Amino acid sequence: MKKEIRLSGSGGQGLILAGIILSEAAIMDSKKVLQSQSYGPESRGGSSRSDVIISDETIYFPRAVNLDILLSLTQEAADKFLCNLKSNGYLIYDSSVIKVNPIDGEAIGIPFAEIAIKKFKTAIVTNIISLTFLCKVTEIVSIHSLKSAIKARVKEKFIDLNMKAVRQGIKLAEKYLSERG
Repeated sequence: MKKEIRLSGSGGQGLILAGIILSEAAIMDSKKVLQSQSYGPESRGGSSRSDVIISDETIYFPRAVNLDILLSLTQEAADKFLCNLKSNGYLIYDSSVIKVNPIDGEAIGIPFAEIAIKKFKTAIVTNIISLTFLCKVTEIVSIHSLKSAIKARVKEKFIDLNMKAVRQGIKLAEKYLSERG
């Protein structure tokens, strides 16, 4: 098993942190992991991405080029990286800001930012809601390890908020999975 994942959007959306959390969760699940990140010159608003490669075996090539999973939180990111998604891959995107053409793989649009604002009165947990959704739907890491990695990475005063965001991501994923059949 080797999976290439890209978390993409703009600076300030917490995607670098999400990539680190995903990587640490995979390590807790006894997987081999390689994580890299890239962001534009602006710390807020410029493009941002975190690539994570998760495998059962040693990873020899350090770049994600044939994506199994693409999470996009901005239209620019979706437009830029959709060409790197395998034909049978998962595209998970924020449908409140992104419009995509049909793809061969699975395209899942959820209004992550709108849900974060509606449920939590802030968009700051959009990254955790969408990451949890991704993990639950694809089973790339266990939810137990994901929660542990979040608790290890976020400031103590934000742990409760992030655990509520995890529950929201699980709820969205369970609804999606039950509707999909």
